Amino acid sequence: MAMEISRRTFIKGTAAAGVVLMSGAYLGCGGKNIPEQVRRGDVTYDVLIIGSGGAGMRAALAASQDKNLKVAVMTKLVPTRSASTMAQGGMNGVTGVTDPKDTVESHVFDTIKGGDYLCDQDAVEYFAENAGKVIYEMDYMGYPYNRQEDGHFHQRKMGGSSHARAAYFEDRAGHAMVHALFEQCLAHDVDFISECQMLEISMTDAGKLAGVIAMDMRTGDLIGVPAKTVLIATGGYGRAYWVRTSNPYSSTGDGIVAGMNAGIPFKDPEMVQFHPTGLSVNGVLLSESSRSEGALLVNKNGERFMARYAPEKMELATRDIVARAIATEIEEGRGIGEGLTAGVYLDFTKIPAERIHERLGQVADLAHRFAGVDITKEPVLISPTCHYSMGGLEMADFRTGATRVPGIFTAGECSCVSVHGANRLGANSLSEVLVFGKTAGEGAAAYAKQHNYEGNQQHLADGCTKWKDRFDKVTARPHANNRTVPEIRDAMVDTMWFKAGVFRNGTQLEEAAKELHALEDEYRKCYVGDSSHVYNTAFEQYVELGNLLQISHAIVQGAIARKESRGGHSRRDYPKRDDANFLKHTLIFKKPNGTYEAEYQDVVITKYPPMERKY
Repeated sequence: MAMEISRRTFIKGTAAAGVVLMSGAYLGCGGKNIPEQVRRGDVTYDVLIIGSGGAGMRAALAASQDKNLKVAVMTKLVPTRSASTMAQGGMNGVTGVTDPKDTVESHVFDTIKGGDYLCDQDAVEYFAENAGKVIYEMDYMGYPYNRQEDGHFHQRKMGGSSHARAAYFEDRAGHAMVHALFEQCLAHDVDFISECQMLEISMTDAGKLAGVIAMDMRTGDLIGVPAKTVLIATGGYGRAYWVRTSNPYSSTGDGIVAGMNAGIPFKDPEMVQFHPTGLSVNGVLLSESSRSEGALLVNKNGERFMARYAPEKMELATRDIVARAIATEIEEGRGIGEGLTAGVYLDFTKIPAERIHERLGQVADLAHRFAGVDITKEPVLISPTCHYSMGGLEMADFRTGATRVPGIFTAGECSCVSVHGANRLGANSLSEVLVFGKTAGEGAAAYAKQHNYEGNQQHLADGCTKWKDRFDKVTARPHANNRTVPEIRDAMVDTMWFKAGVFRNGTQLEEAAKELHALEDEYRKCYVGDSSHVYNTAFEQYVELGNLLQISHAIVQGAIARKESRGGHSRRDYPKRDDANFLKHTLIFKKPNGTYEAEYQDVVITKYPPMERKY
């Protein structure tokens, strides 16, 4: 059926109207995934948050404390379905509950050292000072922490940490956090715009924020949502490595690309964390808490090989060191299997089965479901998996979450504060989303109260029309000799995993850049095939692939320029850290003509001069 377009009547008044371009007749879903006021076009949000993970919902909760502000969360899935829900280990923060000898200064130093001194130290100090507070805040919200005999929450020691400071709920820390925050958001009247894929952040010709253009996946409607502020909290981009990632299918870098298109630089894109213990068969994560509870890494000869790489910390060395150790064992013939599924053993059999069921229940379930292994009785095959993006949209002010573009804020994995530097410590991410989600929500709310809406209705309408035309054009292409979205995506993944993965070198990175350029050319004429309006996942994946190609290109360009090894970025041709030339952040800007340019920014040093990392 041909797509018919009708433009809703614009609502005039003190607030700018929303815009909806209808893809044929409304299909009778009742619009339950989208508030009626959005469909009617009679609301302008003071704070519109993109992403319903931990950062997004903590930001929404913070912004909604002012009852005079209209706050909404937009998500392309449904609330409580995000990468945050998959986080397993816990949230770091100094409380003195389990280890009275722990200090904020120790947390600061562990984080900076773990980040291989690429962290901005003023941001880390702010983070560590507030991390313990958010653990207590979640306790007040009803977070179901594992408890000590005295009734206080228990904290365990994670990789790279000098003390036990990770508060947790079994190995489902993120799942419990997101649900607790969602409950609080509902109690504070936050609107949820669900199953809507954000397509772009709309900026007027004068450079003013207009709002967000999105596609309602239930109906195919194109929706323009006006907003005084937009807060990007869309998570990471692990699907650039597709089957070799622990990230959900939704982690496609949408918010980062939208932010770059609006003028925000991509900071430290080359700093990708490969978690050491993903299931070799598919990349599904087995939590770092496994090693915290006593699981051992063993090669095919039965050796605890970490003694060669980190004799003091062993299995609890930082993730970058452990991941490279595993990759080296495989490369040198001491691994098990071949190709993408080669790995080493993670052995739980020395841990009492009761403790596994009490503290590692999800790990046991994942190993059983996806690898057919009962970890209480036998080891499971694991290998590194793309897990976390230390890089992200530049957060210009960590006390407010503001970017360099007025009205746009950011928080969570899609942002770069930078507190993780070149390598994130386990259990720092959930603390980060809570600390900076809160400050970003407060910052966006303060901005909204001080500014009027500066967008315009026609601009949003024109943006919807542009995307409608693109939908028609793309979905009408003949197959002919055009490659499909999955074919291009698989080629992209091969390039990224084998040439921009755990180990890198200049020759392979240059090859990767050429291959990505060729794939971008193929993408511009690729075959999509599905022209339907209801849950058109083929078009959704087409949009996501375009974002992933841009993300991949930025990763490779950043990696080519950084001629050193530091944290998650390991180059065979430059194996040493080079503080003289590269103690600085990479900033990748996207130019109007589609090209990328790099600038550099000095790392902020307060009182922790770079030293050699030893574990």
